[in-house]
Amino acid sequence: MSDEWVAVGRVGRPHGLDGSFVVERPSENERLFEPGATLYAGGKQTRVAARKRSGGRLVIRLDPPAPRGAELAVRRSALPEPDPDAYYVFQLRGLRVVEDGGRPLGTVQEVVRGVANDVLELDTGLALPMHEACIRGIDLAEGTIRVAAGFADDR
Repeated sequence: MSDEWVAVGRVGRPHGLDGSFVVERPSENERLFEPGATLYAGGKQTRVAARKRSGGRLVIRLDPPAPRGAELAVRRSALPEPDPDAYYVFQLRGLRVVEDGGRPLGTVQEVVRGVANDVLELDTGLALPMHEACIRGIDLAEGTIRVAAGFADDR
């Protein structure tokens, strides 16, 4: 793994009077936000001083504090290996998506959280569900995601 930065959230609106804030778009890996964990806010090192949940949202306080809107990041090398058949969003961005049979559908631009499942947004405007009925295989070494036929219109 390289030592590039990986975004794990953003400093959101304040929560209370002690410097705590709601984390916008937090990583699903809550270990990254445990008290004592090191984060980088706007490129500057900081430490998670406190963590709680409020209304289902993650709320943390940093020491030293970070300005609202600052990106929260960790070094890629600090991330634990994902479980088998699990992937970090940054690993999926840029992968080519190919339909069974070999038809290219585009390149992953973003992975968006959905109500039922995450959604792959492709550079062609296509949106594909991250669901076992659609996704047939992900090969990071090859740089491809294979999907079942029938999820893309005839482009």
